[in-house]
Amino acid sequence: MNVTRRSFVKSAAVVAMPLIVPSTVFGDNAPSERITIGCIGMGGHGVGYNLRAFLTQADAQVVTVCDVYKNRSENAQKIVNGRYRSTGCKALTDFREVIADPSIDAIVISTPDHWHVPMSIMALEAGKDVFSEKPTLTIAQGRELAGAVKSHDAVFQAGIEDRSVTQYHRMIELLRNGAIGNLQQVDLTLPAGTVFPLEEEIPVPEGLNYELYVGPAEYIPYTRSRTGPQQWRNTFNFSNGKLLDWGAHLVDTAQLAANAPEVCPVEIEAEGTIPENSMTTVPVTYDIKYRYSNGVKMHVKSGGNAIRLTGDKGWIGNKSWRAPLEASDPAILDATYTPETSKHWPIPPSEHRNFLDCVKSRQSTTYTAETLNHLSDTLHMGDIAIRLGRKLQWDAASEAFVDDDAANAMRSRESRNDWKMKG
Repeated sequence: MNVTRRSFVKSAAVVAMPLIVPSTVFGDNAPSERITIGCIGMGGHGVGYNLRAFLTQADAQVVTVCDVYKNRSENAQKIVNGRYRSTGCKALTDFREVIADPSIDAIVISTPDHWHVPMSIMALEAGKDVFSEKPTLTIAQGRELAGAVKSHDAVFQAGIEDRSVTQYHRMIELLRNGAIGNLQQVDLTLPAGTVFPLEEEIPVPEGLNYELYVGPAEYIPYTRSRTGPQQWRNTFNFSNGKLLDWGAHLVDTAQLAANAPEVCPVEIEAEGTIPENSMTTVPVTYDIKYRYSNGVKMHVKSGGNAIRLTGDKGWIGNKSWRAPLEASDPAILDATYTPETSKHWPIPPSEHRNFLDCVKSRQSTTYTAETLNHLSDTLHMGDIAIRLGRKLQWDAASEAFVDDDAANAMRSRESRNDWKMKG
């Protein structure tokens, strides 16, 4: 599939081989067949979740780790080398070197949100398959990414696990098979944001390439907690807050449940609070009402992590992330279905395993770029409605707001181009 695996086979043919060859040289997990991976973003989620997940896959080999913080990159390198009992993993601080490496098959992106799509597109243009964390930073980015994946005939997986989580898969299975009748309403609670006090600018610490951290975003000065995991998440330059973060999980289940032809809602009404005189520049509280074209309504509020699907014959849901399912009638939860009779697909493997399988098969992943586009669009609609303070209408065909120039202008942001010269 790529230079690494092809070159291994070719070189093996011209090197004198012993008569007895270890079995690990052959088969799906042989060095020549492993999918080589470069990981970008070695913070808590990048290491603790994505890196460690790929390190458990026998048919994958993490060959490079990268972070704008030099110490994070080096710490991740130690983890990889320890896992493989080797010294072969590279530690870099400039992601462009990872993407340019012809020996790498796939790129894993675990950065702040503003880098997800730009890095993904650069990797796609370099001939890589991509696993990227969610969400997009803007509405326009989602369509741009989906177009790039299609034009490069690449495999893309968004880093979302809910369709592989038993509770959320089971909710949709019960709904699809009529356990609660026709869906009428979806109610969600998502975590509220954090209000950070103002901080003064300080010198960028040694070992951090802050210019590259900011990248295409509007430049803002470095402060003591600027790049902290919750700080950047609550900074509009880099993210859209908990609404886009946690919303990407539970709203995916909601949109599967709604099953509207256009996927996204067609009407949005919202209110929320963006604090003043604060480092936080995203909504920290929100109350958003969506309507889909088939009449299903979705209500998203801050202050929890729960979901409930209500039909004309009952309801199912849970009260917190991955909590046990509850129902209006406990007997609803006892229903069983076979693969032959169920109207919902079987639960897929984890997003990491699914990505590797699809890199090999060239099939679509559980969370395609198109899925990420629709999911992020719905959440961005809520953010924009909060900022404008009025009801909005959405046209799915044009992926634009109806007769609203101000809202449509907020579908995209200007990219700062000089980062490419200063990285």
